[in-house]
Amino acid sequence: MGRRPRRDLLAGLTVAIVALPLALGFGISSGMGAEAGLATAVVAGALAALFGGSGLQVSGPTGAMTVVLVPIMHAHGASGVLMVGVLAGLLLIALALGRAGKYMALVPAPVVEGFTIGIACVIGLQQVPAALGVPAPEGDKVVVVAWQAVQEFLTQPQWWPVAVALIVAAVMLAGARRWPTVPFSLLAVAAATLLAELADLPLGRIGELPAGLPAPSLAFLDVSALSSLLAPAVAVAALAALESLLSAAVADGMSVNHKHDPDRELFGQGLANLVVPLFGGVPATGAIARTAVNVRSGASSRLAALAHAGILAVIVFTAAGLVARIPLAALAGVLLATSVRMVEVGSVKAMMRSTRGDAVVLVLTAIATLALDLVQAVILGLIVAGALALRAIARDVRLDAMPLRPDLPGDHTEQEHALLAEHIVAYRLDGPLFFAAAHRFLLELSEVATVSVVILRMSRLTTIDASGALVLGDAIQRLEHRGITVYVSGIRDGHHQPLHALGVIARLDEAGRVFATTPEAIAAARDRLQHTGVLPASTTSPSSAAGGAP
Repeated sequence: MGRRPRRDLLAGLTVAIVALPLALGFGISSGMGAEAGLATAVVAGALAALFGGSGLQVSGPTGAMTVVLVPIMHAHGASGVLMVGVLAGLLLIALALGRAGKYMALVPAPVVEGFTIGIACVIGLQQVPAALGVPAPEGDKVVVVAWQAVQEFLTQPQWWPVAVALIVAAVMLAGARRWPTVPFSLLAVAAATLLAELADLPLGRIGELPAGLPAPSLAFLDVSALSSLLAPAVAVAALAALESLLSAAVADGMSVNHKHDPDRELFGQGLANLVVPLFGGVPATGAIARTAVNVRSGASSRLAALAHAGILAVIVFTAAGLVARIPLAALAGVLLATSVRMVEVGSVKAMMRSTRGDAVVLVLTAIATLALDLVQAVILGLIVAGALALRAIARDVRLDAMPLRPDLPGDHTEQEHALLAEHIVAYRLDGPLFFAAAHRFLLELSEVATVSVVILRMSRLTTIDASGALVLGDAIQRLEHRGITVYVSGIRDGHHQPLHALGVIARLDEAGRVFATTPEAIAAARDRLQHTGVLPASTTSPSSAAGGAP
């Protein structure tokens, strides 16, 4: 399965050691229990590795998905979470078949960064009850739940859970900075478990786990609940697609000559999420942290991710009793450290300094992730980023008065040039004319000084939509109501359809005032002015007046 199977197997072992406490912690945080986290890591990890579009991706339960699952668990219970997983799997497969993978790359970097910061804050707040050694209060708003946990802790403080959580987190953070290849998460959890057992510390434990994966079952299916679970399933599928493709892209950037297939990755994640609920697992995604460990450990093929799933399966079948004795506070410490490590401080600082728009999108997405659900936060970030991008593009549209080139050699008299300058004005439209720029264009064109003829040169207009076409028609009507004759030149092939469909230039076309080139429009304008007596008759060739410009 790879050119370097030994390195892949070692990478898989390393990732499994890192993934074990995370799988347990995220399973517990979701409300489904540690066994659900392990089942997800094993089943989804193997299926996504086999059928996904990245040879380096490691999949399983993640913090971001846990954040989405908590309110679903509160509202619909365990069976609701399992059904959401199945529906999300079907949606992901549909996205893959629709070849939607490439569109995920269009999510702006500030949205992704703000989303990551928000998730990190949510994961950290979710660990407050376990780190304080108090039962998790009811509710799905993490800020409220964390505050209630703090209040309950203050009524009867228990310092051992706090100490264990903080020490485990500190060991992970300090150790990872000094020796990044050492699995400090597992070492810290093992040490905390050993200490708790020897000293008989008053710490809550994971509790009894089944010695193996449960038999596949569809007992959770409830057709009557489908309508109420569709919206959560869309949220889970969107998050799974976004996080998985982002993780696969990170793996590409960390490796040499590796590129993932986004549509196949969506299919692999969809299949994993379709199957894993049968074994009691939670919805899964590609895991950025575990994928990064996999690449840094020397993985070169799918064998590494498969080995990671296989090793976790062995642990499930042979060491369930030992895993059951792990203190919940130790897992809380692991996840607290994970939330801190999720935020790349240097990247955040650089993006905050980039532009004011990038900073606004990043901060807004982070706050929305904390206050709303994750999909709403991403949608809000995309809307704001899109609005700022449209604003920037709209600024590119220009309406420039173009001289009729009196400097060119020819037999024009100075009087004729003066009359041309006084009675005929040519305006060149540059850039996109669409809904975001149309209003400003209308104001600028409506303020044209009193002249007899306006020539609109459209050869450099890059984009025009229905809003832009209607505004153009409105501007032409306003000019004509002031007695100004309008000519149009240089309409590009792709722009005829909206202009004709909306009847913007039909009347001008019938009146013979639409031309392929600007010199032709100038000639027609001069003829009109000569016939009306504004411009004296001349036999000069009109093309020299515009230098042959379109």
